[in-house]
Amino acid sequence: MSETPPDTAVGTPAARLATLSVAQRLLAAIFVAVGIWYLAWRPSSFNPSAPAFSALIYGAELFGFGCALLYLFMCWQLRVRRPRPPPSSARVAVFVPTINESVDIVRRTLMSARALRYATEVWLLDDGNRPEMRVLADELGCRYLARSVNTDAKAGNLNHALQHSDAEFVALFDADHAPMPAFLEETLGFFADPRVAFVQTPQDFYNLDSFQHRHGRNNSLVWSEQSLFFRVIQAGKDRLNSAFFCGSCAVVRRKALDDIGGFATGTVTEDIHTSLRLHKRGWRSVYYARSLAFGLAPASAVPFLKQRLRWGQGAMQVWRRERVLTATGLSLSQRLSYLATMLAYFEGWQRAVFFLAPVVVLTTGTMPILAFDDEFLVRFVPYYLLTFWVFEEVARGYGRTLLTEQYTMIRFAVFVTATFGWFLRELRFVVTPKTAGQATTTRRYLWPQYLVLALNAIAIPVGLLLHWRGGGLPTGALLANLLWASLTLGLAALAIRFALRVASFQRREYRFPLSVPFRIAAPGRPGLVLATDLSPLGCRLIGTAAGTLGLDTRLRGELLLPTGPVPVEASVRSRQFGASPDAADAAGCEFHWASAGDCHRLEQFLFGSDLQWHLNGYSERARPPLERLADLLHGGDGSRLPAGQRWSPLLLAEEDGANGAAVGFISAPQGAVGARAVVTLGSLPAGMLLRAREITATGVRRVTGRVAARQRVETHSAPFYVYRLST
Repeated sequence: MSETPPDTAVGTPAARLATLSVAQRLLAAIFVAVGIWYLAWRPSSFNPSAPAFSALIYGAELFGFGCALLYLFMCWQLRVRRPRPPPSSARVAVFVPTINESVDIVRRTLMSARALRYATEVWLLDDGNRPEMRVLADELGCRYLARSVNTDAKAGNLNHALQHSDAEFVALFDADHAPMPAFLEETLGFFADPRVAFVQTPQDFYNLDSFQHRHGRNNSLVWSEQSLFFRVIQAGKDRLNSAFFCGSCAVVRRKALDDIGGFATGTVTEDIHTSLRLHKRGWRSVYYARSLAFGLAPASAVPFLKQRLRWGQGAMQVWRRERVLTATGLSLSQRLSYLATMLAYFEGWQRAVFFLAPVVVLTTGTMPILAFDDEFLVRFVPYYLLTFWVFEEVARGYGRTLLTEQYTMIRFAVFVTATFGWFLRELRFVVTPKTAGQATTTRRYLWPQYLVLALNAIAIPVGLLLHWRGGGLPTGALLANLLWASLTLGLAALAIRFALRVASFQRREYRFPLSVPFRIAAPGRPGLVLATDLSPLGCRLIGTAAGTLGLDTRLRGELLLPTGPVPVEASVRSRQFGASPDAADAAGCEFHWASAGDCHRLEQFLFGSDLQWHLNGYSERARPPLERLADLLHGGDGSRLPAGQRWSPLLLAEEDGANGAAVGFISAPQGAVGARAVVTLGSLPAGMLLRAREITATGVRRVTGRVAARQRVETHSAPFYVYRLST
C-alpha cells in the first residue's frame, strides 16, 4: 500500500516531524532560558503583605515550568517505526473482555477479530456472564469464557483467560475496538527482538462526533483530545523505552506476562501498572504509531470525566505502590517519563489556582506581586507567550492550544479529585459508559466549571467598583486582572457550551460521513442515488430520484459496497428539498433488514477502518506557527486531497474498469479548476485516461481526466482505491 499524502488521514505522523527543526530547537532553548530568567527573579517580586498568596502563585508557575521541561524531554525526538515481516508461525490468542457492552458493539469487534490474519483463537471474556454473549460467541465461532466472581476487574478477567490459553502472544481489544485485518501482520514482526514485551498501537475512535473530538470550521480538521498523546507523546516515550501499554489495541508476549505474574492487579488501571512492572523487569516496549483499530469514544462529558477520574486515581495508586522515583530496575529516562505522566494529574491543582487567583485579586485588592511594572512585564510577557508557542511547535501541530485549554478547564476538578487516590487504598473499577449523556446530568457534573464562571463574573464588577471607590487595584494591575478574569470566564463558558451541545445529541448510532451508490429497485422509481451518513440503522439518500420519495414510503434497493450489492429495505422518515436548482433533494431513511447477514456486511464495511478519514480528506493536524510561516514564505505543497467534500456516484466506461471497478465515487469540484478525488472499488492503471459518467442532482455529465497518486485503503470487506484526477 502506498503512503498517504503528508498530514492526511489518521495515524502515523510523517517521518519529517520526528525531529524538531533547527528553528524549533532554537525556540525551545530560548524558552528554557527565558523561563529560568523569569522564575529566578520572581521571588524578589513577592508581595510582603501577602506572602502565602505570593508563594502559592509562584509554586503554580514552578510546577508548570517543570512539566514543560519534562514535556520537552519526552518529545524532543520521536521514534518512527516501520513494520517488520511477521514470523512464519506464531500462536496468537485474541482476548476481547466485556462486562456490560451491548451485543451490537461486541459483535462488531468479534467479527473484526475473526478476520485478523495470523490470529489462531479468539476469546470473548464475559465478566457480565450473560447468556446472549455466549450465544454471540457460538454464532461467530469464538471461544466463550465467563467467571462466577469478578475479582480484580479487567485484570482478573484477563488473568483468568491466561489460564485457559497457552498461546505465545495475546492480542487485546476492548469490547468496542474493532481491529483492521492487518493488525497482527503489522505488529508481530517487532517481537523478533526477544526482549520486547508488548507492542502498543494508538487507540483511535470512529465516532467523530464524540465529546473528545473537535471539527475545524472548514470541516477538514478533526482533532481529538488524545491526539497529542497518541501522535507525539507515546512516540517520544518509545524513544526512551517507556511507551505505555494502554489496555487495548496491543499485543503482549505471554512469556513477559508470566515473568511478572500476569496482568497487574491491585489498582484500577491495570494497563500502566503492567507497563511499569514489565519495564522494571528489564523488558522492552514498542509503540507502533499506525492506527489499526477503531473504537467508541465517550459520547458526552459525563463518561469522559468518569474515565479521566479512573485514570488519575489509578496513576496515583501505581505511583504509591511501585515507587516510580526510587524503585530499582528503571533507567533515569524511564523514571522521568513515568513521572511526567503522573504529575500531569496534579495539573488540576495548578489550574484551580490560576482560575481562582483573579477572583481573589479583584475582590480583595491583594496582589501576588509587589508591583505590576515594566520590570515584571519585560520578563513575564515573553515567558508567557513562549510557553504556548513552544507547546504548539513541540506538539508538531497536534496540540491545539485553545482546544487543549478548554479540556483542561473541563477536567481540572476531576484531576484534583484523582490525586486523592494516592491515599485511598481501595477503589472500585468502573467501566466507562459509552452512551450519550443528558443535559441535566452533564450540568450536575460541571458544577466546578459553573463555579469558576460565576466567581470570575462576579469578581469583574466588584474589582471595577473597588477601583472606582479608590480602594482597589492600581489601573495597570486592574486592567491585567480584568483580562485574566475575562479569559478564564470565556474559557469556562466555551467549555460548558460545548459540553451541553454534545449532551443534546439524540442519535442512537453514529452516522459515518461516507458515500456509496444506492440503486433504488422499487417499481416505478428506478434510479441511482447517493447514500451518505451511513449507519446500520439508516442513511440519507441524495439525488433526483430521492426527491420523488414521499414520507413513510417503503422502498427496496441495493447498497453498492466493495464486496457487491447488499439488498436493503428502507422507510423514508424525512425529506429535504434543494434550495437551488443545483442543490440535490434528499430523503432520510430507516433501514429494515430482511437478513442479519446483510446488516453485518454493512457493519464490516463501516467499522474497524479509517475509510471516513481517507474519503473526506480529514486531518487531525494543524500546522504550527513556524510551519505556517514557512508556507507563507515558500508556498504550501498542496498535497492534500479535497477535504469536507460532497460525493457523487461515478459510472466508469467498461473499457476503463479494472478488476470490476464499474462503480465509484467522485468528489464535487472545488472552484473552476483543481484536482478532484476519485474512488473505485478496483484498481486502475497508473496514469490512465479515465472516462466516466457522474450522476448529479441535475442529471448525468461526463468526466474525463488522468488518475494519479493512488492510495489503497483497507476495509474489512475489500480495499478501496483513492486517486487524484487531473483534467
